[in-house]
Amino acid sequence: MIKKQYLKELVISGPCARNLPTNKKADVLKIQSWLNLFAQTKPSAGTSTGIDGDFGSATELAVRHFQKAKGLTESGKVDSAVFSALSMPLNNAFNAAGSAAGLRARVVEIAHKHLDQYAYELIIDQQANSGPWVKSYMDGNEGTDWYWCMGFAQTIIDQAASQFQKDFRTLMPLTYSCDVVAMKGIEKNLLINNKAFIANPTLVKPGDLFLLKKSTNDWYHTGLITAVNGDTIETIEGNTNNDGSSNGNGVYKRTRNYKKQVIDVFSITPLV
Repeated sequence: MIKKQYLKELVISGPCARNLPTNKKADVLKIQSWLNLFAQTKPSAGTSTGIDGDFGSATELAVRHFQKAKGLTESGKVDSAVFSALSMPLNNAFNAAGSAAGLRARVVEIAHKHLDQYAYELIIDQQANSGPWVKSYMDGNEGTDWYWCMGFAQTIIDQAASQFQKDFRTLMPLTYSCDVVAMKGIEKNLLINNKAFIANPTLVKPGDLFLLKKSTNDWYHTGLITAVNGDTIETIEGNTNNDGSSNGNGVYKRTRNYKKQVIDVFSITPLV
C-alpha cells in the first residue's frame, strides 16, 4: 500500500500502566482512543474515558473493563498483546486479504471490511475528525478541519489496487480534496457528470467514486459506489452519518438517489 499510516496506529512503543514512569503520552492517547472506540460498539462495557494522555485511575479501570469484556487477565496494564486486542478492528480492516475477483469487486469487498469494523472518528482536545481511523485514512492528519471522506475512499482503492500490484496514483493524485479528484477526472475524461449518469446509468459501476456537487468546480463529499439500482446508488462512505452529512462521524453504508442530488462519478476503469 501507498498509504501506510495505519501501521503506526497498530503499535505502542512500550507497556503502559498507572504511574509507570516510562509511559509516553502518545501511547496513552492511542490506548484511550481505542478504549473509547470499543465503547462505540459496546457501550455497556465501561471503557469510555478521557483522552488526555494521562494514564490515571480512570484509564486503568477502563482497561480492566476492556480486559474483562475480552476475557483477558484484568491487570489494568497495556502491553503489546493487550494493545493488539484494542486495535484489532484496524488490523482486521487493513490487513484483510481480499478474495473477490477483479479490482472493482475487491474495492467493494474491502470497503465492507472497513464498514464491518466500525470505523469512527473521535473528538480529542475539542477537535472532531480525530483518532486512529481518521489518521490512518488521512496519512497522520487529524482535527476539525480535516474532512476525511476522500482519504477513506482513496485508502480503500489503494488497499484493493495494491493486492493487484497496482498504484492508484496512476489514476488520481493522493489528495484529500474532492475538487482535485473531480478536476483530474475532467482532465482524463473519467468524470461522468450527473446528466450523463441519469441518461445512461450503465456508465457507472461498483468501485467508482461518487462526488456530490455543490456548484461549478465545487464538489464537497465522496464515497464508493457498491451498486446501482434504478434511481439509486448504494454506497460506503466515510465522514458521514445517518443523515448523509459531508462531515459526520464514521463509515456508513447508504443509499442515494442520483436523480434528486447532483452526483457526478469518477470512473476507475483505467485502473481495472
